[in-house]
Amino acid sequence: MTEHRPGGILLQQIFEQLSDGKLHPGSELAAALGVSRTAVWKSIGALRALGMAIESVPRQGYRVLHPFTPLSADRIAARFDAHTQAALCDGAVLWSTTSTNALLLSRPAPPPGRCEYRIAEHQSAGRGRRGRSWLAAPGGALCLSVSWSYAALPPDVGALSLAIGVGIWRVLRRFGLATPMLKWPNDVFLGARKLCGVLLELRAEVAGPALVVVGIGLNCQLDDLSRRQVGDTGTEPADLFDAGATEVDRNQWAAALITETVATLQAFGETGFASFLDDWRAADALTGKAVSVRGVQGEIPGIAAGIDADGALQVQTAAGMQRFTSGDVSVRTQS
Repeated sequence: MTEHRPGGILLQQIFEQLSDGKLHPGSELAAALGVSRTAVWKSIGALRALGMAIESVPRQGYRVLHPFTPLSADRIAARFDAHTQAALCDGAVLWSTTSTNALLLSRPAPPPGRCEYRIAEHQSAGRGRRGRSWLAAPGGALCLSVSWSYAALPPDVGALSLAIGVGIWRVLRRFGLATPMLKWPNDVFLGARKLCGVLLELRAEVAGPALVVVGIGLNCQLDDLSRRQVGDTGTEPADLFDAGATEVDRNQWAAALITETVATLQAFGETGFASFLDDWRAADALTGKAVSVRGVQGEIPGIAAGIDADGALQVQTAAGMQRFTSGDVSVRTQS
């Protein structure tokens, strides 16, 4: 699987030039990058097609409507603590790839207790849970994946995705933002709007080592177009500014999320879900709400009653208390 796409180098260069939010004349961009103004114009069109909000001001140039900080592997690494640095085998920031999760799954597994990460500004086939697409315009989100190896699969691995959600919740709280909530199994919400999603994938051998890849998509700064595109999928989005952030350095957020994910994966291998259960229950967005759970048995309505010690969702239904280990949950409007 290809990590870099040579045809995207010019897009990345123009993307980085525009990141400050200032006006950049097409002639100056062309001269700085050693290309024609036509090539710049085509690249601006390509960036817009990827979802970026770029304004054209006649006779003055181009600018992005929302300035951002380009991602840098060096800036991210400078923020890692000693524990994360010791665990890291390899990490990279890419301009474009199909999926950071798929990329790490295609690579050899790191040694047990070690990790790799990949971050991309653009994913051509970004994925969410249950085969859904993850939409993210370059510069406005974090699309990162962390791979980790266990010598043997933890016995309660079904709750690992919940533990990852707790780790993200802890990071958000440390940044002092509006109180986030966790929607089973691992989505992070602000009220009724989705701020962050998690996709966990496994590659394991029977009674042998296991590779875990954790994909995290965090909305950092969404423009109106991105909000409409995500909203059209049936999910209302939120970003870090909605949560109260006054500025967002995505390198700082990436380092914090990778660090916490590594710590979560290690702690889960040692103690399982027990050390995450109380925080999950404190952040549970569903308890007491009317919900519908959609799974292999169809759609089952009931009242969410929290999670059990294994991370399974408990729902009080017409047939009594039922326990769910997988499925889609939606909140119902009570009449």
